[in-house]
Amino acid sequence: MAKPFTLTQLRYFSVVAELENMTAAAERLLVTQSTLSTAIAQLESSLSTQLFVRLHTRGLRLTPSGRHLAQDIKVLLEHADSLYESARGLAAGLVGELKVGVFAPLAPFRLPAILQTFEVQHPGVEVSFLEADLATLQSALLDGQCDVALMYGLGLGRGFTYKVLDRVPPHVLVHAAHPAAARPDRSIALRDLDGEPSVVLDLPHSREYYEQLYALAGVVPNVRHRFAGYETVRSFVAKGHGYAMLNQRLNNDMTYSGGKVVVLALTDNFPPIEVMLVRPEGVQPTRRTLAFEETCHRVYGSAGPAASLTESIG
Repeated sequence: MAKPFTLTQLRYFSVVAELENMTAAAERLLVTQSTLSTAIAQLESSLSTQLFVRLHTRGLRLTPSGRHLAQDIKVLLEHADSLYESARGLAAGLVGELKVGVFAPLAPFRLPAILQTFEVQHPGVEVSFLEADLATLQSALLDGQCDVALMYGLGLGRGFTYKVLDRVPPHVLVHAAHPAAARPDRSIALRDLDGEPSVVLDLPHSREYYEQLYALAGVVPNVRHRFAGYETVRSFVAKGHGYAMLNQRLNNDMTYSGGKVVVLALTDNFPPIEVMLVRPEGVQPTRRTLAFEETCHRVYGSAGPAASLTESIG
């Protein structure tokens, strides 16, 4: 009977599978190349299958069996880490690395406060961030580059589980000298701006959301400028280059350009954007991940009943 494989062998295999290079994997794992080669050979013997094709260039390529194993052991290793943490005792302080993804326009608003609170409660956890657009974050979650992501629910595909933290309605920004800026109720219907030039936040999935709002209002947007930067959009509005629709509100009306913007509530019955914590489905969250999610719920506490909503997209 073949000798059972070990968790160490699986961890070694996971790194080699990621890098497809024995030398680079040995350097990352801080072991000798011979130790690593022996562990992989023993794993292949235990499973009675070849996991890698050895290339003449000293590189490696996963076989179909190796590729399948690489996908399956992610869940197993996550469970092993979770079991280890539990065995250390729930009262023990959390330690280790936590990789958090964040949608770029969201990052400046709540993330600094979330991290400040989290670091006070869990100083042993080293948090790193990936700031990106929504499409990139989904890929990063599925590829294991992030443990959890703070993002919008726009365009969320299959294979994720999520918790809604907040629902943020859209609003309009105009420059301070715009006629609508003097309205006493600070509100407007999107149709009132029909024909005026607009400045659009142009990011994957965000652009489709704003296009949906225009369609609901029966308005064809007169797009003058498109930008990927939230503050760039605000600055161009402040200088009179057009109005913009956004969701996140700043605490002041100043922009990087030195001009001011005025926020107008939309009277249209538009769907809000959902702010979510998203994880890959089927992956056991670590205690670090769960602690971070708990901190997010406290900081976003005004979300009310939505904060307890958990759904799965499978």
